[in-house]
Amino acid sequence: MTIPNFTNTPTIDQVGIEERVARLNTRSIKKASKVQGLKLALNMIDLTTLEGKDTEGKVRQMCYKALHPHIAMPDLPTTAAVCVFPTFVKIAKDALRGSNVKVAAVSTAFPAGQSTREVKIADTKFALDSGADEIDMVISRGEFLKGNYNFVFDEIAIIKDLCGDIRLKVIFETGEIGNLDSVRRASDIAMYAGADFIKTSTGKIQPAATPFVTLVMLEAIRDYYYATGRMVGMKPAGGISTAKAALQNLVMVKETLGSAWLTNEWFRFGASSLANDVVLQLITQSTGVYHSMDYVSKD
Repeated sequence: MTIPNFTNTPTIDQVGIEERVARLNTRSIKKASKVQGLKLALNMIDLTTLEGKDTEGKVRQMCYKALHPHIAMPDLPTTAAVCVFPTFVKIAKDALRGSNVKVAAVSTAFPAGQSTREVKIADTKFALDSGADEIDMVISRGEFLKGNYNFVFDEIAIIKDLCGDIRLKVIFETGEIGNLDSVRRASDIAMYAGADFIKTSTGKIQPAATPFVTLVMLEAIRDYYYATGRMVGMKPAGGISTAKAALQNLVMVKETLGSAWLTNEWFRFGASSLANDVVLQLITQSTGVYHSMDYVSKD
């Protein structure tokens, strides 16, 4: 595979991106398709808890919700995964045993990435040794902003080598790395370095998964696929909290990448609060009655 010169990545027409997003967001969705889309979105969510106050009990409760998004509707799909700190991987694996729900662990000194490469490697190894099914790593944004693109590329490649067949999601923190040109450059660096998924944000910084950033990343995936034949997944994370926004994202994926990406193998939402709104919308579609957020569990 020929590695491109990352100082010459495509420039982004911001006005064009904004106009395309506006057009995509006007798509109307009929009721049957809406229900199908909502269930698909629910099955694409990575339920996440990444706080200093996390406990074993909180992680187990989240795992239960991943398996049973709403007790009154047992036919609902599970979420795709739960995402936790490496120290909670074994707890989550135990709670999800026998299911198809994956356990993702953050690594490389999440969320800031401000540590040595040795620490980042040890962080990742600990998560893998604990049984993580997926790794969500953060890039070194300081090195990226300095223009040290080879450093960022090498770090991703090293972590991917550690992961082997375990899927690696690479987080850019788009609210910190600059404009849409930088988002495109980070996307190309990550994919050519071996990322299985590219991910917008940690959820700790705003703005995060704006539709403009997401579209730029989807177009980067499309171009990379045309160039290499290798599929790469996409995970917008942070700021997507409504079922309407989730459906708009699915429309964007369908029209940019095609139906092959409309599974949780290739597209995820990093938005725990999204699950509740999706469930409430499914209840509304089923009963014709809208319930308040008090009707569903917060954790």
